[in-house]
Amino acid sequence: MRFFPYEQPYANQHEAMDRIYNALTRGQDVLFEGACGTGKTLSSLVPALEVARKQGKTVVITTSVHQQMRQFVAEARAITREEPIRTVVFKGKGEMCHIDVGYEECQTLRDNTRAVVDTERDKRQLERRQRELLAESQSGDGSATDARSAVMDELESIDDRLEDLEEKNVCEYYRTNLTGDTDDFFAWLFDDVRTPEDVYEYAEREGFCGYELLKEGIEGVDLVVCNYHHVLDGGIREQFFRWLGRDPEDVIAVFDEAHNVEDAAREHASRSCSERTFESALDELGDTDDPRTEDAANVLSAFHRALVETYEDSFGFGERERIGENWEDVPIANDDRRDDLTLEFLKRYSGQGIDDDLEAATNLGQELDKEYEEAYRDGETATRTECQTLQAAAFVRAWMSEGTMEGLYPVVSVTRDGGTDEVYGRAELYSCLPRQVTGRLFDEVYATVLMSATLQPFDVTEDVLGVDEPVTMAYGLQFPESHRRTYAVETPPLFSSDRDDPAVQETVTETIHDAVRMTPGNTLAFFPNYGEATRYAERLERRTDATVYVDEPGVSVETLRQTFVADDDAVLCTSLWGTLAEGVSFDGDDAQTVLVVGVPYPHLDDRAEAVQEAYDAAFSGTDTGWRYAVEIPTIRKTRQALGRVIRSPEDVGVRALLDARYSRAAKADLGKYSVNGTFPHEDREELLDLAPEKLKFAMLNFYADHDEYDGEMPTP
Repeated sequence: MRFFPYEQPYANQHEAMDRIYNALTRGQDVLFEGACGTGKTLSSLVPALEVARKQGKTVVITTSVHQQMRQFVAEARAITREEPIRTVVFKGKGEMCHIDVGYEECQTLRDNTRAVVDTERDKRQLERRQRELLAESQSGDGSATDARSAVMDELESIDDRLEDLEEKNVCEYYRTNLTGDTDDFFAWLFDDVRTPEDVYEYAEREGFCGYELLKEGIEGVDLVVCNYHHVLDGGIREQFFRWLGRDPEDVIAVFDEAHNVEDAAREHASRSCSERTFESALDELGDTDDPRTEDAANVLSAFHRALVETYEDSFGFGERERIGENWEDVPIANDDRRDDLTLEFLKRYSGQGIDDDLEAATNLGQELDKEYEEAYRDGETATRTECQTLQAAAFVRAWMSEGTMEGLYPVVSVTRDGGTDEVYGRAELYSCLPRQVTGRLFDEVYATVLMSATLQPFDVTEDVLGVDEPVTMAYGLQFPESHRRTYAVETPPLFSSDRDDPAVQETVTETIHDAVRMTPGNTLAFFPNYGEATRYAERLERRTDATVYVDEPGVSVETLRQTFVADDDAVLCTSLWGTLAEGVSFDGDDAQTVLVVGVPYPHLDDRAEAVQEAYDAAFSGTDTGWRYAVEIPTIRKTRQALGRVIRSPEDVGVRALLDARYSRAAKADLGKYSVNGTFPHEDREELLDLAPEKLKFAMLNFYADHDEYDGEMPTP
């Protein structure tokens, strides 16, 4: 409890800390589901810090949600006021660079700057030595005269070297790191818990590179707060742990919002290459005088032409004109043979051999990349050129060798350039099995804690992420149950085929309207997509006195949220798959009722089908793919949305699911279409079946019993 910063833990929090401590002591992974009010962050962080302190390890806590990172900082600050810990909050270089250069350019600038600083230091040492030798020679020491002559020759050589170095690109911020006194910075850094924004401002003011100072000071710290990609990307993780000065087995990793790890791992494992990259590679080869260019261009141009031909052949009448600025997939996978892009590539390729040509392209690309590095290092170019030939060759090699591997799905996508109006494509190897990324991570580190408000069913999480025999625990809402009601309202099932039915729309609209009227404050309404959110927002505007807000793509979510919570009689319509469904709190009077309208299954495109097929192949069971890839993630998102209200013991609110598929009765009436059984047991116990026309009376009675109406009560 020395790392627990408050007077008393919440109910069940002490038990959770004790169980997590015992698990981590044994080096076991933990799956920890806790509703709002469980105190998940401290329940995980406190025992992790204790085990790390005793065993000489570092705790890395990571999230994909910015608001949670701010929460981690607040908790770490509270801890360090009771028991000092050395904490670093780490963000990617792109968010902390003062001169906005990429990783390759930064590496070159650092190397050049260090070379300049080292040479200047050598010059100062030689100048001091020549002065000493001059004094000795003037005192009659003949050997000193000869030695000084040698030193003067070396000084002349160093001057020439410095003259050359001064023409190279350097970073003045990094120069200050190497030449200035950084003691005050590190004293300031570890005097409290500093955010990346704090570090950036301090470094900008003092002329330092804050990112490089963090890398220098991160070794051996107690706690690191960072984004998912620092641990999910294998290459970044290896480098990150090296900066920490820790082997993987000396790291305890804590994942917040761990229900998001599946998609994040899939994203990190996928790889793609744009048509633009192939065009740049071919231009690059055209400007290169090397005998290998012919072979390299032969294989890359064949793949490029195949890519263009594949997506052009897919367009039906008028489809090309309808392509927008978002990437749209072109299905190319086949059940009984290689994908259409590969077949087109093989048809178009002619030469001595694809492997030999790719080898030539790769070797040439590596040499070109080295030349670009030297040109930037020497100051011949203002930016560090990336070798497009090397990138294109590496992708084609992976496409041909890995395209049929388990869990990889080949796909082509197209988009329209908003500036030129040009349609162009990309090829992608989409990773369907996240455990290929996460399983390796869990094997490497000492132990992990995966925490979320929606992590059940645990067996599915174990399978999908590759967690081996974890300790599991779940804690429901700790706030008074009398302060909330959760209804399964039996409106008509919003199957996609029924959404345009006028009678269905009227029933759903009237039910939403009833909920808004009976709410003594603001209402959040989540829909399967933005289109449905807009549809019902427009219908509500025609019959409600409440202010109707619509969350639309391209509109600032934070601005919309602030405007909404400043109101006191409003409804906000949004997509459940948008950013407001999780990681955003609506505390107190910000919102009192939350509605989830329909069962918000994601768009079931070919990628989703591929994931289902990969899960069916990887895991045994009936309809495993559908359950693992679609139904359970959908219910998790639904539970996340319900958790936007009731954020403290004082909050009073209603949570309503508007679709008959959520009700207990649906199990018998709708069979396999029912989703009631997918909810955890404790959630099902709170779900009360309710006819649509009775919702307004139930809400009126509930809010009236809690004296929530300010003034005259609404009329049902």
